Amino acid sequence: MKTDEDEWRYSAKDLPPAKNKLLYAYRCFMKLFMHAFFGIGSIILAVVIFPIMRIFIHPQKRFKTAARHFVTLTFKMFTGFMRITGVMKMSVDDRETLKNLKSHIVVANHPSKLDVVVLISLIPNADCIVRGSLAKTVLAGVIRQLYIVNSKGTEEMMELSRESLETGTNLIVFPEGTRTPRHGTNAYKRGAAQIALKTGHDVLPIYIGGNDKYGLGKHDKIWSYNKTERYFYDIHVLDEIKISNYSSLESGIAARHLTDDMHKVIAAQAKEIDNREV
Repeated sequence: MKTDEDEWRYSAKDLPPAKNKLLYAYRCFMKLFMHAFFGIGSIILAVVIFPIMRIFIHPQKRFKTAARHFVTLTFKMFTGFMRITGVMKMSVDDRETLKNLKSHIVVANHPSKLDVVVLISLIPNADCIVRGSLAKTVLAGVIRQLYIVNSKGTEEMMELSRESLETGTNLIVFPEGTRTPRHGTNAYKRGAAQIALKTGHDVLPIYIGGNDKYGLGKHDKIWSYNKTERYFYDIHVLDEIKISNYSSLESGIAARHLTDDMHKVIAAQAKEIDNREV
């Protein structure tokens, strides 16, 4: 349920009107088409591709690794298709680091529902903490086979994260827990920090910038899109946060400090970009 505060935080009333109504309608239509295309593709992965892969790839850990690489390939093709059709464009300042990343907890801001698709398309072996409600949608078949659902118990989720990271997999977490509002900010939750501290793996912050993601934000209308241009995803790989920096602190204090540091690093990058554009 949307509150009065949500009304302001996620409001798009300050956005300019569409410059070209015909082009705007085309992009809205293509966004809806991509939603349907993505949903159908997820069903095909879950009921056709993955069962075939399971026949030839054993044990379960090897299957998950191979399947995640396959998902990265399909997401790369999906974002490429979006670029070809003029729906989005993307810039990444350090693709090589993401391509070779292993056993890191990747944390990022969360301006749109496409963020996880973009990140997985760039990180070949990526696991993800997924909102429980998504495991009840058409994406359920893929999510339940490959990713960690946050509706599981804390201990089970922690153990699954540890097992995943120990195989060289990278774990994507959005510390806000929900999409970043258009106005104001969300507090960062401590889950990502607690996983990092308990598993002993370093954190890689990423800032997802670019233009306004109207149409992909929380509470946005289905028939909506950025009013003036195609979606632009400007991905910045930030300085790694070493978990050893917090080893001398009590667990609760360490989680608070690490969470604050994640927020500061990502917010500093956002501020730097804003200052460049002024």
